[in-house]
Amino acid sequence: MTDLNLMGQAARAASRQLAVLSTKQKNAALYAIADALEARAAEVLAANAEDIGAGRAKGLSDAMLDRLLLTERRIAGLAADTRHVAALPDPVGAEYDSRVLPNGMRLCKRRIPIGVIGVIYEARPNVTIDIAALCLKSGNAAILRGGSETLRSNLALAQTIQTALKQAAVPADAVQYVADPDRALVTQLLRLDRYVDMIIPRGGAGLHRLCREEATIPVITGGIGICHIFVDASADLARAVDIVENAKVQRPSVCNALDTVLVHRSVAEAFLPAMAERLARSHVELRATPDALAILQAANTTATVLPAGHDDFDTEWLALILGVKIVDSLDEAIAHIQAHSTEHSDSILTNDLGNARRFVDEINSAAVYVNASTRFTDGGQFGLGAEVAVSTQKLHARGPMGLEELTTYKWIGIGDGQVRG
Repeated sequence: MTDLNLMGQAARAASRQLAVLSTKQKNAALYAIADALEARAAEVLAANAEDIGAGRAKGLSDAMLDRLLLTERRIAGLAADTRHVAALPDPVGAEYDSRVLPNGMRLCKRRIPIGVIGVIYEARPNVTIDIAALCLKSGNAAILRGGSETLRSNLALAQTIQTALKQAAVPADAVQYVADPDRALVTQLLRLDRYVDMIIPRGGAGLHRLCREEATIPVITGGIGICHIFVDASADLARAVDIVENAKVQRPSVCNALDTVLVHRSVAEAFLPAMAERLARSHVELRATPDALAILQAANTTATVLPAGHDDFDTEWLALILGVKIVDSLDEAIAHIQAHSTEHSDSILTNDLGNARRFVDEINSAAVYVNASTRFTDGGQFGLGAEVAVSTQKLHARGPMGLEELTTYKWIGIGDGQVRG
């Protein structure tokens, strides 16, 4: 039986020890985890193979299986990312906004860990390592609860982490995993406010809604991305095809992959057939509005093209499917994105500086790009080492959440006998 209260108590105790560890001690723990990942790769891959086999037997989609899959290359990447986190500056203890008050007291803010972070996630076992690394470096304890479809993989990874922590003389309870797949434990974790300081859900809309409705702990939501690219009238169309292909195809099962392409009517007849032919190589299915559908059918491309359905522009595909719509202006493109975006990642392809500025000013997504793929919204790509989530909220943190986003601060006042009159 899993006793979350005992896990919470242990996490709280570990968080107090982590908060006063030196950067050198935390980095040693991270290097130990990276080494352990490489040393125990065969064990982790064997556990993952069982999860993949069970997933296939259950009929999971290829996109979901890709999210579940660990390979030697991906484990090597996780080890490298963990070492990268160790090499990043430690935010804990940094002082900023220093000032001297009229009474002579020196006042500043000092970054401190949040405390205990609860993370509930689905499908991707790499999240176990990413969260552990970032939480440890920022001095936070973590209680992790992954999806049942990756239970064996996550248990192997959690055991690897805890073994490494013991070797580095860091409390093993700094990273704990809820091994029981009972869904009732999710609700219990969401109400463990005596010990847990923040909840981060990583999964679909249902998980996010559950967390918002049931949690008695602050929740940071994000990671659901209905992402757009607008191909403006002035765009370099050859380069635009490359960018759209990358955003859709490079890894379609993740939250920053492209879901909808909006194309200015003046370039639609030139751009859409070229885009469709390129995407056909990767077997991308297009869901097009009537005018876009007519152009694509007349061009006789090899792509699979279907009429767009009622909900297609409100769908995060996580698969090789792309919504296609023609718009008459930048205003219409912005209005469409504002109506359908989850405020994750959106991009404009343009050579018009004024249009680029308007797009950046008026699209309030966590990440907004000009002439670039949406696939860059990632902690590693942003130089954060990794991420615990991509926040689409507007409070505390937005976009990829790295080390600084896992800290809060306290005010420090240094006086010389001051008393308030």
